[in-house]
Amino acid sequence: QVQVVESGGGLAQAGGTLRLSCAVSGSMFRVTIMGWHRQAPGNQRELVATYTVNGTALYGESVKGRFTISRDYAKDTVYLQMNNLKPEDTAVYYCTAKVLFSHYWGQGTQVTVSS
Repeated sequence: QVQVVESGGGLAQAGGTLRLSCAVSGSMFRVTIMGWHRQAPGNQRELVATYTVNGTALYGESVKGRFTISRDYAKDTVYLQMNNLKPEDTAVYYCTAKVLFSHYWGQGTQVTVSS
């Protein structure tokens, strides 16, 4: 059974930094796409950053220039480096993974940014 587990969330001050990690385990096949979404209370889930099928990185407009996604292929792990955090970044961050034709979601990790 495929497991997607996020870590690294917590409390940060505005202008601060957090680094999220997401590890995928239990897959019998290659993890082809990994990315991040977030959801704040009362809002719909939105794209933060993701790798496309061809391996390029895409970012939501609100995080461009501040967040960076990266991968460690050997460990089936994806990271989200979050710099210059803003209170508007406060949300639950979810990791997604694609294995063959199926998508998997993690349980989410809370990020809270104080002003």
